[in-house]
Amino acid sequence: MAEKTERIGFLGFGQMGSAIAEGLAEFSPDVKDGTLRMAAWAPHGDKLKKRIEDGGLPVEICSSPRELAETSDWILLAMKPDQLAGAAEGIRDLLTGKRVISVVNAVRLERLREILGDDPRIQYVLPNTPMKVGAGVALFEEETGLTEDELARAKRWFSSIAEVVVLPGEKIAAAASLSGCAPAFFFMAAEALGDAGVKHGLKRADAYRLAAAVMSGAGSLLAEELKAGAHPGALKDAVCSPGGTTIRGVSSLESDGFRSAWIKAVDATLG
Repeated sequence: MAEKTERIGFLGFGQMGSAIAEGLAEFSPDVKDGTLRMAAWAPHGDKLKKRIEDGGLPVEICSSPRELAETSDWILLAMKPDQLAGAAEGIRDLLTGKRVISVVNAVRLERLREILGDDPRIQYVLPNTPMKVGAGVALFEEETGLTEDELARAKRWFSSIAEVVVLPGEKIAAAASLSGCAPAFFFMAAEALGDAGVKHGLKRADAYRLAAAVMSGAGSLLAEELKAGAHPGALKDAVCSPGGTTIRGVSSLESDGFRSAWIKAVDATLG
């Protein structure tokens, strides 16, 4: 029997919502075979239309939050935390039997139930923007209002664009600092490596391409080696020949407080 076609409606379509939609459009088998359709509403209709058209996305535009809620099987909440209560107020009476995925930062399941009521079945997911290219991380809160089958479907959709990690709610904030904030730290590192390359005669575009390729390759290697129980330090050691160039660079980073700087950055995100 063919699987029922379902529609997921994005309430909000900013950087995160559009990143998820772009990733699903490109990588999700369910979107490609038509069993998962996408729709969206956002306060600024012109910007929403431009995002969809520029990305060539298979996303239908709804004229209001109520139209979105009425015509969608799933609702994906993707707005700023201070906008959530207002957005929910206008559709709360339409949420009976709906499945809701919230990617609103720092608003966990208990608070979502206070805002949305007890009628919808809710899952809190904290994503990151690399989902746009199918290489994200999706933190699923362990406690959920979804049925087992619904949870499996939600994980399947996100698994097509992200590494799905299930965590207790109290661990989400710390994990989010790594998955949600750290991409900015890596972009800063890539920019710094680009500057270093330019300093030593490389064209900036070439330096950035090298930095991106090295980060991507090193990340893929680390992910594979971790499956076999490897330690990141062992991979670092394997690149460092005695008296060689790499160990001199590592020593310089250590003298400048490289590790402590990254740890302090994560500390700062947690307030």
